[in-house]
Amino acid sequence: MVSPLFSHLLIPFIIAIFLAVTMGGSGTGPAFSAAFGANVIRKSLIPGLFGVMVFLGAILAGKATATTIGKELINIDLMNFTIVSIILFSVAISLLVANLFGIPQSTSQSTVLAVIAPAIYFNDFNPHKLLFEIIPTWFILPVIAFFISLFFGKYIYKPMRKRGLTISRSSNVNRKPVLDTLILLMSLYVAFSIGSNNVANAAGPIASMTANEMNIHGDRNFLLIMILSTLMVAPSFAIGSSIFGDKILKNTGKEIILFGKIEAVIIAFVSASLLLMASVVKGIPTSLVQLNVAAILGVGVAKLGTRNIFKRTEVRKFFLMWLIAPIISFVLTLLLVFLADIFGYL
Repeated sequence: MVSPLFSHLLIPFIIAIFLAVTMGGSGTGPAFSAAFGANVIRKSLIPGLFGVMVFLGAILAGKATATTIGKELINIDLMNFTIVSIILFSVAISLLVANLFGIPQSTSQSTVLAVIAPAIYFNDFNPHKLLFEIIPTWFILPVIAFFISLFFGKYIYKPMRKRGLTISRSSNVNRKPVLDTLILLMSLYVAFSIGSNNVANAAGPIASMTANEMNIHGDRNFLLIMILSTLMVAPSFAIGSSIFGDKILKNTGKEIILFGKIEAVIIAFVSASLLLMASVVKGIPTSLVQLNVAAILGVGVAKLGTRNIFKRTEVRKFFLMWLIAPIISFVLTLLLVFLADIFGYL
């Protein structure tokens, strides 16, 4: 006979796995769009490599972000199986909408807004972490990514190109195997950074719910539960990559800008480093897709000019979906929490 506790935990875990699948689709573009756009890796190899590196990043560098999502944005006593199921379901739906449109979306922003919705509903919301750490990071880091990439593109890449060191994809530099290896390593580095940050969006609420339902307290116990949650959630990223990754890879890797391998290294290094720094130093859930696209735009402006790159249709669609998806996540969570409260499920 199945215990009530097992039944309570099973449903949120299933939803968390579904969410991880959608996150895998959304995260594939930022991780491997540079390598795919520069024709370094076959598309069929991407899901497996992506899944392995996400898993390693979550286990080795994901503790701080999981703690932020699971404990610092909402009172852990509110994280019962109903609330957590609603949060994960709402985030998954918002990301599914973005994936169906082929737009890489911020899992972190959708998750953060979903987590604060029940806190606001129950008048137990502490805005300090959100307003003074998380939201400023969301605005500042993409700007930094843009200008760092613009600097590299304008003052390093372009002088190299003028001297004949790199001209196009067919140039001697771009044909060197060392660049193929470097861009692949950078893509793996991005996937590792995704693991350090985005897996927490599912594992954090699951860990808090499990600790709450089992009446387990203490940072050490929470860490153990978080690791076990990560072990179940992280492998699903590879499944999502194989299902949704194709369209997103084409949008971010091919359609924004046709870039060569040196530019691809710049894009991957800048976005991954900023995300990993946010994860490890402050545990801030941060939008990797926005860092990645900002870096692509920075290189694109250096190469093609501001008017040419920002007139592209894909860029406008990205900005619109980045605004819509977190709002969907917040409103849906708030609505479902209200209904659950009205019908006595809380």
